[in-house]
Amino acid sequence: MAARAESTVLTGARVVLPTGVVENGRVSVVGGRITEAGPAAASVGDVVADSVGDSVGDVTPGTLDLAGHWVVPGFVDMHNHGGGGASFTSGSVDDVLKGVRTHQEHGTTTLVASTVTGEMDFLAQRAGFLSELVEQGDLAGIHFEGPFISPCRKGAHSEALLRDPEPAEVRKLLDAARGTARMVTLATELPGGIESVRLLVEHGVIAAIGHTDATYEQTVEAIDAGATVATHLFNAMPPLGHRAPGPIAALLEDERITVELINDGTHLHPAALELAFHRAGAGRVAFITDAMDAAGFGDGVYQLGPLEVEVKDGVARLAVGGSIAGSTLTLDTAFRRAATIDRLPVADIVRAISGNPARLLGVYDRVGSLEPGKDADLVILDADFAITGVLRKGEWVVGPQLGR
Repeated sequence: MAARAESTVLTGARVVLPTGVVENGRVSVVGGRITEAGPAAASVGDVVADSVGDSVGDVTPGTLDLAGHWVVPGFVDMHNHGGGGASFTSGSVDDVLKGVRTHQEHGTTTLVASTVTGEMDFLAQRAGFLSELVEQGDLAGIHFEGPFISPCRKGAHSEALLRDPEPAEVRKLLDAARGTARMVTLATELPGGIESVRLLVEHGVIAAIGHTDATYEQTVEAIDAGATVATHLFNAMPPLGHRAPGPIAALLEDERITVELINDGTHLHPAALELAFHRAGAGRVAFITDAMDAAGFGDGVYQLGPLEVEVKDGVARLAVGGSIAGSTLTLDTAFRRAATIDRLPVADIVRAISGNPARLLGVYDRVGSLEPGKDADLVILDADFAITGVLRKGEWVVGPQLGR
């Protein structure tokens, strides 16, 4: 059970604000909102809790001394298929909520549920089901990944169920989602692709280029039509070539595109991540998980849509063919890798893991940064970037666990 932090002051930590890192910062929370975020005052006047118990039931109003810690905004994952042993594509309400809770415990306070390729009627039915969870605030929207993708770059999608992105078919899913669709991944070079990009733009839905076999020129055409996201850049698309640069070059060079990156050490070599991050810049990167059921759960055999997936040593692959099948990543791991292995500035990581996806999803007025008036969604990290506390809408999902 989560405990609401009716009135809490977090002080002494490195606080990451939109303007940069504040040493010895202070964040005040009243109810479910941030009321203050900035440098710490000379004196606080509240009782300081040097050590707070592991159980959220031990949390009391007052001040938490977070010297040696970081306070960052809650993470925003715009591409996620499940976790905790539960699937967003096929699970029950309890399953979906279990998956959401699993990712919340790893710092993701805003999450979009992603589907995988299936029969159109099933996807429409699933969209209606997930839309109810969006409407009650458990999810931030729906992302349709498939069936409008290239059979040449299908990855862990059933080829038998793929179809061209004809606008009427895309519209069917948008209607079924009842205004909760946030993104659709398309192979825009397929028949109907450009027209469907324009349809999505008209309805305020992100058109994402992914699972594509497009040329450089075809990708530029899709961007000009209104596409704004590259679905897991590098993965499920032609490699960068010096004579045929393909979609990667077009997506990296265009200021209108935000590139998704899966920073799990499996999907991308660190040098590829560095190339993308520094070519696009911190303002055009969104770290995602592309997580499937095994995230936060463990190795084993799972279903991803109609396909069987084997997870071994934390890597998910199709049982037949061996293609990578999503990830077992959680965003706290992506954050820690970015800080300790990729050596990216923490402020830039925060933009990629919170601010940028929040802006894309149209929820930056409520989440994605530590600013007065926004939801009290924040993550406390220790000096090694391990989570010691997660606050969502003013309720402790994890901890805080300090002084242990």
